[in-house]
Amino acid sequence: MALVGPSIMSTTTCLQLEELPNKPSTFHRYIFSETHFQPSVPNTTHAKIDEHTSTPASSLEAKQRVLLLKAAREQYTLVDDHHVPSILHPGEVLVKVLAIGLNPIDWKGPAFNFGIPSLPWINGRDLAGLVLQVPNESSRLRVGDIVLVPSTDYRDIRKAAFQEYAIATDFNAARIPSSTSIHASASLGVAFVAAVLALGVSFGLDFSRLTQSPGPNLVNVVNQLNKNDIPVDIQDEVFATHDESDRPQRGDWLAIWGASTTTGLVALQLAKLAGLRVICVADIARHGAKLLESGADLLVDRHDTDRAVEIIRGVTGGKLRYAIDIVGKDTATILEKTLDPSGNAHLLGLTGLPKERNTGIKYHTVPIKLFHSAPAVGESMVTWLEDLLQSDTLALPEIVRADGGLEGINAALDVLRSGTVSGKRIVVDLGSKESQP
Repeated sequence: MALVGPSIMSTTTCLQLEELPNKPSTFHRYIFSETHFQPSVPNTTHAKIDEHTSTPASSLEAKQRVLLLKAAREQYTLVDDHHVPSILHPGEVLVKVLAIGLNPIDWKGPAFNFGIPSLPWINGRDLAGLVLQVPNESSRLRVGDIVLVPSTDYRDIRKAAFQEYAIATDFNAARIPSSTSIHASASLGVAFVAAVLALGVSFGLDFSRLTQSPGPNLVNVVNQLNKNDIPVDIQDEVFATHDESDRPQRGDWLAIWGASTTTGLVALQLAKLAGLRVICVADIARHGAKLLESGADLLVDRHDTDRAVEIIRGVTGGKLRYAIDIVGKDTATILEKTLDPSGNAHLLGLTGLPKERNTGIKYHTVPIKLFHSAPAVGESMVTWLEDLLQSDTLALPEIVRADGGLEGINAALDVLRSGTVSGKRIVVDLGSKESQP
């Protein structure tokens, strides 16, 4: 796929930007030289923008280009007269989308008709963009910030990535350091959220004990929440009791099946920061070198499943207590066999769990809704992510940049579906400056 980098001052937007000189922050920041917000359709309302004023509602009545899914099992359709999303709730920000990270759900949802609240719909879960509007002067975000946004609230069409302008909440947006690739950052968000919630909430791993770039103790954060404010379908997972002896400790083993995925690589890095020993199950011939570089203690090839189980049980002495599957129900069922069934073992499945349950194993799913439904959780995670990126503690995914903007997403999803891009993320460019990293 060809690399692209159309200027932010392209014909599809009248935003005219220049990098903030001598910026005190180490994050990407921009100021507006012409200070006009004008979506991509002519004769729309112009609105003055500075760092402390909001965009008037009249400008948000303008139109933008989006990719609409009009029917299940169809490709997305480019539409150029969709309304620019409006800010409706406190804490929301308006973002000009610069880059979109593609996820398997972006093609699997339409292909298998799931994860689509209604039709027509806009999809897309990962984006990086330019902040155009902030809630108030006290917000940690400022107009001109470049942020990555994991759009986990997929039932809110305003927050979808496949559009020129999107809404985010300030506690779900992480500022991108000036030394960090905007495009690679666009591929990180949802994987980071899934990995952190899996380790920190479902397993109870305490990130505040890290010696390098310490993070939140999410068990403590969760314990301060009002249970009634959390979606009912994740309450059992979020508020499960975590005895100290049941939480992962330094030196404990963790097995990850699907470790070469972005979520797997993030989970591997965070687990290693916490002092865990990590077993990575993947296609070792293709991804072994990258996994070793990321800190894997043991590599196990996924192709011989019986041998994989034998190796993991042998190395851990049959006492493995923590395992994450990122692939599916079948591999989760295989991974289950590596766990100590005598009690206090934990199996988390991102995309499925075994049908039959073992009484000695606790089964988990990622409470992804917690990220956007609990501001204290979301903000603790994104501020930690900013620190991890700023200190170069967390390695970004390898990416392939796709050309064509919104128009090119259908073709890029075909490539993703084919599996020819393995161990990398496809990122679609929507207009960031070529000078950006």
